[in-house]
Amino acid sequence: MLDALIQTLTTLVTTLRDVAPIALVLGFFQVVVLRQRVPHLKQVLIGFVYVIAGLALFLVGLQEALFPLGETMARQLTDPAFIYGAEGQPETIEWTRYYWIYLFAFAIGFSTTIAEPSLIAVSLKADEASGGAISSWPLRIAVAVGVALSIALGAFRIVTGTPLHLYMMVGYVLVVVQTMFAPKEIVPLAYDSGGVTTSTVTVPLVTALGLGLASTVPGRSPLIDGFGLIALASLFPMITVMGYAQGSAAWAAWQKKRTTDALATMGPQQQPAQAPQTAHEADMNSTETAPEMAAEVAQLKEEGEHEVQADYRPGDRRED
Repeated sequence: MLDALIQTLTTLVTTLRDVAPIALVLGFFQVVVLRQRVPHLKQVLIGFVYVIAGLALFLVGLQEALFPLGETMARQLTDPAFIYGAEGQPETIEWTRYYWIYLFAFAIGFSTTIAEPSLIAVSLKADEASGGAISSWPLRIAVAVGVALSIALGAFRIVTGTPLHLYMMVGYVLVVVQTMFAPKEIVPLAYDSGGVTTSTVTVPLVTALGLGLASTVPGRSPLIDGFGLIALASLFPMITVMGYAQGSAAWAAWQKKRTTDALATMGPQQQPAQAPQTAHEADMNSTETAPEMAAEVAQLKEEGEHEVQADYRPGDRRED
């Protein structure tokens, strides 16, 4: 109990030391550069206290729970007795036997990314800035699927021992190709999505999984093979977010084409009836310009005068 309290206080002091430069920079620009008082100073100070306490407790929880849990799960899932059963471990590693590791990596990557606070903040800002055109939940799911695929692929890389740079080269080539064809509005957001995934929740669990897996798979080095999952986790969300945008655009174009083709094959009587136009709408849809309409009115007026003159004969009495 005393050790846990000492560790908590130590982490609290470390967190305060890490947050202090941020507070100094913000205070300097607000007071010295802008020469304005800090608005709602009391609320700001209370918020800083919450930030420091929350970060300290979060770091303690990582060290006491999440890190050991990730390493334990990786060790148990890669245990030869669990993978090969009574057969015993063969001389060469059979990567197909590690399917539970791949499923666990996919699930842990998806779940941690969905709960990532930085991703939630970015998705909400994207929804607000786009006026609802980019919804928060679909964006978070697209990013989470990218991280899940990257962690599963990273686990496969550790099991097979293949070089990391091959995956990175192929992935970035795919990102460059997608960038040329993806909607321009989604490209910067897709790039930012790759950065927000490597934050407070995802990094500790993914790192623990990679180190635990590399330390238990025979012939793997934790230093060489254990790291690299974070790099893949930053790469794949860019691919999935741009793929989601391209897929949505293709789906919308297909739906529009399908509707157009359906209306083209329908007869005039089968097509949906349109509401009758009002006089104002008829005038707006008219192809005649203002001078043409004025000339037509003048012509009609002149024809009317000629008709009156033709009908009038001398000696006729006009009735009032």
